[in-house]
Amino acid sequence: MFKDLLDFITELLKKAVTSRLFVLGIICFAMYAGLINKLFNMQIINGEKALNEYLQLTEQTITTAGTRGNIYDRNGKVLAYNKLAYSVTVQDTGAYKNSAARNNMYLKLVRILQRHGETVQGKFEVAIDPNGDMVYTSSSESARKRFLRDYYGIKRVEDLDDEKGEYPSNLSARELFDRACKDNGFAELKDEKGNPVTLTDQEALDIINIKYALRLMSYRKYESTMVASQVSDETVADILEHLSDMQGVNVEETTIRAYNDSIPFAPVIGYTGKVPEDQLEGLQQKKGDYDINDIVGRTGIEYTMEHDLQGTKGKKTIYKDSVGRIRETKDETDAFAGNDVYLTLDAQLQRGIYHLIEQSLAGVLIKTIVNGDFQAGSTTDGSNMKIPVKDAYYQLVNNNVLSLKELEEADASDTEKNIYQKYISSRKQIFTSLKNELMSGHSTSMKDLPEDMKAYMFYIYSYLSGPTVGIIKEDSIDTSSEEYQAWKSDEISLRDYLYFGIANGWVDTTKLETGSKYSSADDTFEKLVDYVLDHLEDDRNFTKKIYRYLINDDIITGQELCLALYDQGVLMDDGQDAAELRATGDAYTFLLKKLSKLEITPAQLALAPCNAGVVVTNDKTGEVLALVSYPGYDNNRIGDGTYFSQLQSDLSLPLYNNATQTRKAPGSTFKPITAVAALEEHAITIDETINCTGIYTDVEPPIKCWIYPGHHGPLNMVGGIMNSCNIFFADLGHRLSMDANGVYKPEAGLDMLRKYATMFGLDHKSGVEIAELDPQISKEAPERSAMGQGSHAYTNVQLSRYVAAIANRGTVFELSLLDKTTDSEGNLIKDYTPEISSHIDAAATTWDTVQQGMREVIANGTSKRLFADLEVEIAGKTGTAQEARNKPNHAFFISYAPYDNPEICVTVNIPYGYSSSNAANIAKNVYKYYYGYTDLESIVNAGALDAAKVNIRD
Repeated sequence: MFKDLLDFITELLKKAVTSRLFVLGIICFAMYAGLINKLFNMQIINGEKALNEYLQLTEQTITTAGTRGNIYDRNGKVLAYNKLAYSVTVQDTGAYKNSAARNNMYLKLVRILQRHGETVQGKFEVAIDPNGDMVYTSSSESARKRFLRDYYGIKRVEDLDDEKGEYPSNLSARELFDRACKDNGFAELKDEKGNPVTLTDQEALDIINIKYALRLMSYRKYESTMVASQVSDETVADILEHLSDMQGVNVEETTIRAYNDSIPFAPVIGYTGKVPEDQLEGLQQKKGDYDINDIVGRTGIEYTMEHDLQGTKGKKTIYKDSVGRIRETKDETDAFAGNDVYLTLDAQLQRGIYHLIEQSLAGVLIKTIVNGDFQAGSTTDGSNMKIPVKDAYYQLVNNNVLSLKELEEADASDTEKNIYQKYISSRKQIFTSLKNELMSGHSTSMKDLPEDMKAYMFYIYSYLSGPTVGIIKEDSIDTSSEEYQAWKSDEISLRDYLYFGIANGWVDTTKLETGSKYSSADDTFEKLVDYVLDHLEDDRNFTKKIYRYLINDDIITGQELCLALYDQGVLMDDGQDAAELRATGDAYTFLLKKLSKLEITPAQLALAPCNAGVVVTNDKTGEVLALVSYPGYDNNRIGDGTYFSQLQSDLSLPLYNNATQTRKAPGSTFKPITAVAALEEHAITIDETINCTGIYTDVEPPIKCWIYPGHHGPLNMVGGIMNSCNIFFADLGHRLSMDANGVYKPEAGLDMLRKYATMFGLDHKSGVEIAELDPQISKEAPERSAMGQGSHAYTNVQLSRYVAAIANRGTVFELSLLDKTTDSEGNLIKDYTPEISSHIDAAATTWDTVQQGMREVIANGTSKRLFADLEVEIAGKTGTAQEARNKPNHAFFISYAPYDNPEICVTVNIPYGYSSSNAANIAKNVYKYYYGYTDLESIVNAGALDAAKVNIRD
């Protein structure tokens, strides 16, 4: 039986071995054995090694920014510092697999932010201005093109405007926004239920900003990108409550830059922001750990001292598991705070001078605005021009003091609705007239059009030739053609000139969609007219142009516009002034009253003058004690795109530093340099006289003295400076042009003036550590150049260095705004002592004479009455420069005090300031404040200051 069983098993094994299933079983057994062996090795024998290798695949290096250093004034008052705040960040975690899902998440985020009044930050250089219009926020046309280059993702600006039309540069901000909306699929956006979602312009723009910022960080997806800073606790709570619906969104505690006394100091301190793409490479060359998401100094001291202020980043390496949990941290280094920067500026002095400028400019406007018309003629004195009050009313619209968008709202006040209805009714008539004139076969030449129609026609031409429209290619126009010459002299109609452009190829018709490349000139022109009129209906600048003439024609009144200031919250109703305005309709008196109280400011009106600069320098050290530019701006708000676009469009130019970036002819303030040159080159002796007859006829055209048809008679050097006699200094320029043989060589005179201007440092920038324009020494007409005319052009701060050299008798400093830098513990890193650029080795008698002449300007010249009540003896020189016959003069004043032992120099420039008496008046009040005859509190609480009643002639 056992044998039978054994035979059975043997037979069975034979069948199994010969079966294909047996072979397959062996194979499976071998595979499973191998798998078990591999798993045993991985988990038991080499488990720790495998885990480490897995962690290395998810290694990340995290950097933490060092705290930015503070900025202080000379007395240790904090001007720029960091404060704790919450920021909203977004990181592309890959949680959303399609664009629609991401867009819906971003929409939830921006709606939360908008609900709490927060601002989305980003680098998409388009914003919505206060009037609701899309505008570029690029700082210049070249910057706009660089932004478009980056947006399109091409390598060079030159690749814009390609033949296929994929990368156009002549897009309006609205057109680019619409393109971005299309590219991001906003039209197809639907909610969770499949219903279409309609985005407001602001919601769409916020999402575009977020996505564009993330796109710039696409190569570092593991790092979060800040999209909103300094958010409120309510915003934080709302976002945290919805985090589960917004993967990748987070709230982080961070520090933000904050500024004290921001408006007076902003033109000097500047502001911070995210790294501009075109600056990143340069920053990385100095410090390799900069990246595109860093906050850096963009302007002012924040920019200049970036590498001192920027802290050292901390760094750590982390390892994450598959669900993102941090499993290990290695190689951790701490971040270090940046250095602190101390300025030479005195915060109290800076603040007080800012208010003095504003009050003084308000006083000039009150004196200058008239309740009637004024038309400057060819013989109008630039010091005595007037401003029609209708210009001031118009500026309420033109400078966006009144919001046109609010006038158009359904809930606008009755006054606002009445203004808007008048505009709408008039616009319809204007557009009809424009179309009729443009389509007429007998169009009117420009010179024969009414003033308003002529202005509208010029606007149409400017619009078509602008960089964001680019239909008129001005570079292609034949400037020698009869048609061009007729256009320049207003002898041709816009219609005929554009027909000529179509025929000659400098009117680009590709944007007009004529439907056929064989369209006739008539068809093309009709399309052009339809195109421009359609676009002008939504063009805010053209809207303002219409308002200009509606105000001129009393269709819209000053009373209505001033009452709208209350409706829009620009003015607060005190129950009296508004009632009087409604009762009397006297908008002129109302406007001047509000200007005198500074409830309406010179910066808001943006009339001439609306800006100025003052520099106060220690003449013995070259330290700048105050560098003030009016108007300033709030650099705490600079991250708000709407606010920034408002600053860019502000006609008072708040982003422009009037002390360092306004470069004008110095006028008679240059005459002391000519005096030093003439004395040192022995062109005249101290007591020698020159006879002023009122007119200088040795050059063509003859030079008239300001006293003409009167005359000064014989003057020595002191008298020439005191009286600022043009004939005296023209003759000195002529004498400096004579060679050793008595031969007149204008180039020799110009070379001599250049030599001495260079000695006083006017051949290069002043040395201050912020943006400054280069000076320009005159290259024409030595006689006029000797008077400060010709092609001289200098900034206020450059004149300040020059007058300091007169005050200290020859030491020319490289001016400085920097006192010292310390580390965060207060240990001195570097002491900044202004360098001496050069020394002018003039004779003591030369300095005595020039200084005495400048003292006589104040003590016995035409400035005497203005400075009669000043307790400090000063020396100074006024200057008035005319730029155009239809505009007021520029006003300058250079000075130092005390006269016997100089300590400080005060220089003032007022673009279009009418008369140097207005600049001198500001300087007088600066001296009163500096020497303690008035205090900061009384200055801050004062209204407009009376304009100078003295007419200084120079």
